[in-house]
Amino acid sequence: MLNFKEIASVTIILFSIIDIIGSIPIVLDLKKKAGNIESVKATLVAGIIMIVFLFLGESILKLFGIDVYSFAIAGAIIILLIGFEMILGITLFRHESTSASATTIVPLAFPLIAGAGTMTTIISLRAEYQVINIFSGIIINLILVYVVLRSCNWLERKIGNGGFIILRKVMGIILLAIAIKLIKSNLILP
Repeated sequence: MLNFKEIASVTIILFSIIDIIGSIPIVLDLKKKAGNIESVKATLVAGIIMIVFLFLGESILKLFGIDVYSFAIAGAIIILLIGFEMILGITLFRHESTSASATTIVPLAFPLIAGAGTMTTIISLRAEYQVINIFSGIIINLILVYVVLRSCNWLERKIGNGGFIILRKVMGIILLAIAIKLIKSNLILP
């Protein structure tokens, strides 16, 4: 059953993890290098990755003998590290470069939009929220990703570099709080 509070929570969590606003400088750099970014294609590929992981992620975990709670804690640690990256302005996760011809898929759709942090977060959210609400949050985020990708040049002019820095720091603090909540709630097994 749709729960709008859960949908809002999932949407905010995924928005913080995907950090498409904070990724605008990277997207603009990729546009300069590749010449063009296919917003629709990047959004669809990222969406497919996220939705497949939403429905099959738990089966993949079972294949390796990992329970959702352990994965949720591991995901929370990744979220915690991403939050530290955003707040402290450091790089803990390395993004591998790729050829300009594949820029729309790699690194934009994966791993920038639907990367390890996003997939870990999705499986972690399954321990807390109903699948339909997570799915709804993914769809809302895909719409937001598409809008941002289509308007990143305009956003760059309006928000400016200082605005991006502030937004990134605020999202980082939100991620730290989310990570701590996930760790607390999954340390106590039912």
